[in-house]
Amino acid sequence: MAVKPQLACFERLGAPGWAALAGVVEAAQEAGLLVIADGKRGDVPVTASAYAQALVGETPTPWGPVAGLGADAFTANPLLGLDALEPLVAAAAETGAGIFALVRTSNPGAADVEDLPAPDVPLHERLAGLVDQLAPRLAGADGLSGMGAVVGATEPEHIGRLRELMPRAIFLIPGVGAQGGQPEMLGAAFAAGPASAVVPASRSIANAEDPRAAAEQLRDAVWKISTA
Repeated sequence: MAVKPQLACFERLGAPGWAALAGVVEAAQEAGLLVIADGKRGDVPVTASAYAQALVGETPTPWGPVAGLGADAFTANPLLGLDALEPLVAAAAETGAGIFALVRTSNPGAADVEDLPAPDVPLHERLAGLVDQLAPRLAGADGLSGMGAVVGATEPEHIGRLRELMPRAIFLIPGVGAQGGQPEMLGAAFAAGPASAVVPASRSIANAEDPRAAAEQLRDAVWKISTA
């Protein structure tokens, strides 16, 4: 089980927001939950290194190291290419963290860029190739990799092909619930086994009359398709 705090919702509140985020991370990990920091970070290598220190590492100072957020995984934007991903992967390898790179996102405008030819296949397939290229760096004993991919539930026709291109990646599949994605359409994501995807939901649970029941219903639906 995992939680996926959206960093923007905390960062907009400044220093008090970051303090609240740190409290959420601590409480979640004490409850035995993995924390996926959803910030979609990506920049030139020197700045990517700073992002990695903030999310999963620490920053050296003359007065000793300053610990970062301590997340178990984070989302990343791969559009700057391999050199920008390198510091993030290095930090993840050093700290035992995971990465979910944006490949084919759940928002309607994703098709404006991610489905464009690049030049002979869609851009999202090129991004999938980067993820699979980096997968051995974060390989686990079970054959899956900590180098994962964000693959939206709202366009499930892409999932099978992306699973072919990223057989070792854990998929983070947003878009179920409020965005219209259906868990019953996600079976292809689990071709590598039940642990090969994480299906988050926020508004459809938080705004439900009975959030616990809504969460359990989604859990049961995902478990059913993951073991089919």
